[in-house]
Amino acid sequence: MSAEAGRKGAEREATLGATRSGATAIDQLGIDTIRTLTIDAVQKAQSGHPGTPMGMAPVGYTLWTRLLDYDPKDPTWPNRDRFVLSAGHASLLLYALLHLAGVEAVDGYGHPRGRPAVRLEDIENFRQLDSVCPGHPEYGVTTGVETTTGPLGQGAADSVGMAMAERWLDRRFNRPGLTLFDYRVYALCSDGDMMEGVSGEAASLAGHLKLSNLCWIYDDNTVTIEGHTDLAFSEDVVRRFQGYGWATLEVEDANDCDAFARAVEIFRTTSDRPTLIRVKSVIGYGSPHKQGTSKIHSDPLGDDEVRLTKRAYGWPEDAQFRVPEGVRERFDTTLGARGRRLRAAWETTLRRYGETEPALAEELRLMRLGALPQGWDKDIPAFPADAKGMASREASGKVLNAVAQRVPWLIGGSADLSPSTKTRLEFDGAGDFQPESYGGRNLHFGVREHAMGAVANGLALSGLRLYTGTFLIFSDYMRPPTRLAALMALPVVFVFSHDSISLGQDGPTHQPVEQLAALRAIPDMITLRPCDANETAEAWRTILAQNGKPACLVLSRQALPTLDRSRYAPANGLARGAYVLADNSVDGAPQLILMATGSEVSLCVAAYEQLIADGVRARVVSMPSWDLFEAQGEAYRHAVLPPQVTARVAVEAAAPLGWDRYVGSTGEVIAMRGFGSSAPAKDLQRRFGFTSEQVLAAARRQLAIEKPEAGEQRP
Repeated sequence: MSAEAGRKGAEREATLGATRSGATAIDQLGIDTIRTLTIDAVQKAQSGHPGTPMGMAPVGYTLWTRLLDYDPKDPTWPNRDRFVLSAGHASLLLYALLHLAGVEAVDGYGHPRGRPAVRLEDIENFRQLDSVCPGHPEYGVTTGVETTTGPLGQGAADSVGMAMAERWLDRRFNRPGLTLFDYRVYALCSDGDMMEGVSGEAASLAGHLKLSNLCWIYDDNTVTIEGHTDLAFSEDVVRRFQGYGWATLEVEDANDCDAFARAVEIFRTTSDRPTLIRVKSVIGYGSPHKQGTSKIHSDPLGDDEVRLTKRAYGWPEDAQFRVPEGVRERFDTTLGARGRRLRAAWETTLRRYGETEPALAEELRLMRLGALPQGWDKDIPAFPADAKGMASREASGKVLNAVAQRVPWLIGGSADLSPSTKTRLEFDGAGDFQPESYGGRNLHFGVREHAMGAVANGLALSGLRLYTGTFLIFSDYMRPPTRLAALMALPVVFVFSHDSISLGQDGPTHQPVEQLAALRAIPDMITLRPCDANETAEAWRTILAQNGKPACLVLSRQALPTLDRSRYAPANGLARGAYVLADNSVDGAPQLILMATGSEVSLCVAAYEQLIADGVRARVVSMPSWDLFEAQGEAYRHAVLPPQVTARVAVEAAAPLGWDRYVGSTGEVIAMRGFGSSAPAKDLQRRFGFTSEQVLAAARRQLAIEKPEAGEQRP
């Protein structure tokens, strides 16, 4: 049979397929455009995951053209439907949709950049340096990407936060006849998403909260990298979700566009629970030799298979990155027209809203800007000097409650630990976020730290200011979402209490050692460990005043002395990461520097008082945030830690990793070099050397060391 005859036969088969699927000829052309753009991009890059976009192209196309409420000309419109590609490896499905829809690129403030979000040449540059089409979708890199996905399960969990945000925004802002928020959230999930534990945590929470605005589309293609899912995954996903309290629907063939559209319409009329739509697809659909196999999951098809697959679609076999006439126009007359109409109506409602609800309209304006109300920090308390003091977690709770009353969109909660982390909002009207009270500001995540972090990211992506709370040891459970918060520059506050062995008798399973170093290792994350109540207050002021980075606030279980700020430097030095807390040298040339974070600062202060009584010129440096300190100029850093002062002691009840940059090769670090133990805090502090006597002894050892050779300096 000739190539031309084969092509005509494939075209006839495609036409029959289109008739079965309910797709018109132009719809089928659009679907196959998504498929072939994927094939060409992966083949050119020699890298990528073509299988899922090929199999799920009809689902993505149908959702966007028939059902999604989204305006490509204003992709940050607050009431748009959200589409989350949790199966981030299938990124070309999203990039092709953004391109064909003509989504406009915007900057971080929603201002147009005067170009498409994804041009055809961007798809051709897939997975290349500085491309807006990276291997996995990245929020802030590509307009239209609602959240960074790739680590499986994260996008699905983020989508729960987005759905919760809509419910909260509805209760906060909507008024009779003035509806500003009623959007829906769709997440496309893979078999791998369903295997990852975070998706189960998030789905359980969504079911409890009855988030009927949330729809997960499960691509059940039964293939992962190693082979068929039967190798490791044989559960009944649908029954599991029914147990979570979700409505479940099934579409037997991903190519049946009408069946999928009907399922989504049922979701849209369901008002008492979230919906899972299980879609059976063939991974790599159309590839004669690779469809339905792991060979097409994450590998290019190869030149010969590309031609054969295009022939099966009735596509010109040698055409590269082809977008047939009429496909972009189809998106514009469906998705585009619908989105323009809905957004224009929304803008009209917003203008009316501003006239009748000016205070709430101003709140919404500030939220969209990522700004805070004027005077938001005026009620932050100042704490009097107190030798007994209070735990920094206690001080944090007082500050949080003061600030939250002036920032109505500051909401959050804990992983069943708010009595311990002091993260509950206790003022009148704060309320609890529950199915019957979506306007509550106290979120209850249950014992689900992993989902808590991801859900918080989804809420933050919706414009709310978020905080979470758990013990520092359980930051390990939250590593993926905290890292992604930093990658996306989301200003989430992760509150971690019980920060050292001084939590006491719960023992080494709960006593963090290496966790602080792990958090500090995350780029673009602010990590703060305040030394007393006033530093804790300044920590909240510093964290909330910026909106471009997440922060980890690391707090003590035990009481810490509240330092006398008339004798020692003011706590607002915290904003620069490290500052001179005490110094008795007249010329600013101490013989010795004691440095610490958190609960160990008071030990340095006690040792300092003894040293100066002995006639030693000493300095104490509080270093609550290495990140903020390293961001200062060299002149400030050297003013705080003069390079010529080589006698140095650092104290921190955590792993010593990283302190060498501050003490140099001859300084001394008092730190944890193993796990803790189960005992009262005072006994543990003595056992592991966290006493003022041990700090004083280390200081004297440093003073006894000979001066370094001429010209040698510390960092």
